[in-house]
Amino acid sequence: MTGTGTGRFIAFEGGEGTGKSTQARLLADALRKIGKGVTVTREPGGTDGAEAIRNLLLHPPGEGWGPQAEALLFAAARSDHVLRLIRPALASGTWVISDRFVDSSRAYQGGAGRLGDAAICELHKFGSDGLRPDLTILLEVDPERVEQRLMARDGGKSDAIGGRSAEYHAAVARSFRDLAEADPEGFRIVDGTGEPEKVHERVLAALTRFISEG
Repeated sequence: MTGTGTGRFIAFEGGEGTGKSTQARLLADALRKIGKGVTVTREPGGTDGAEAIRNLLLHPPGEGWGPQAEALLFAAARSDHVLRLIRPALASGTWVISDRFVDSSRAYQGGAGRLGDAAICELHKFGSDGLRPDLTILLEVDPERVEQRLMARDGGKSDAIGGRSAEYHAAVARSFRDLAEADPEGFRIVDGTGEPEKVHERVLAALTRFISEG
């Protein structure tokens, strides 16, 4: 089920350091320049409740969360996000640009975390009525460049998920690619290498139909 209001729902996906936040901001700026109402948001987060859960996920107490608990927390944050921000914005005719959505849970917890795609999708069906973006932009960047970006951004300090092993993040990247290839109508794979403005041009090209229609 995709967004059914008059707004459009676009999600940016990809591993750590692929430029999702930057591209979400650039897309929002471009849409506003042509008169679109736009809300930029993120996952986990976007509402007060979801932001509180975000803090629990990225800075967990004690020994951290097990895989199932982690997936449940992400689903709970997303449920509040969808109910209180995404659906109302779409119904009002606003474009929603989200830095991550359910496909991050599918790639991280379902794929790399080995919980399986079916389990994550069932949680999403229950918590958020299976809402899907109108289009998901998957940004891909080679691992060496990602490492450079993360070092520049974080200074070697990462949160509980970003700091996981290289093998884990490689599995996340493979899972994202598998999801995109299995759903070519719902995804566009965009090369995230190069200057942000060049990547932005590729993003706009991927969204041409939606911008002209919406």
